[in-house]
Amino acid sequence: MSNEAQLTEQVASLLAEVKGLRLKVKRLTAKTTDVPEEHVAVIAAAVAGYLGQDQSRSQFHYPASPSWQANTRREQTRY
Repeated sequence: MSNEAQLTEQVASLLAEVKGLRLKVKRLTAKTTDVPEEHVAVIAAAVAGYLGQDQSRSQFHYPASPSWQANTRREQTRY
């Protein structure tokens, strides 16, 4: 079998595999539903509490640097 024939056979095999994977992804995405972010946060907090992990920080705090403040002001006045 020549190199070209082997490559053609490999490409056909890969295309068939990609087609099968696309079908699997389509079936999986059809089964899923969007879960609200609040629900995910509540479930994560419940699991963390059950596992005994203490919440160290409830909200991310950004540093109060002059560049951060300037960027925030710029974004707020842009609209």
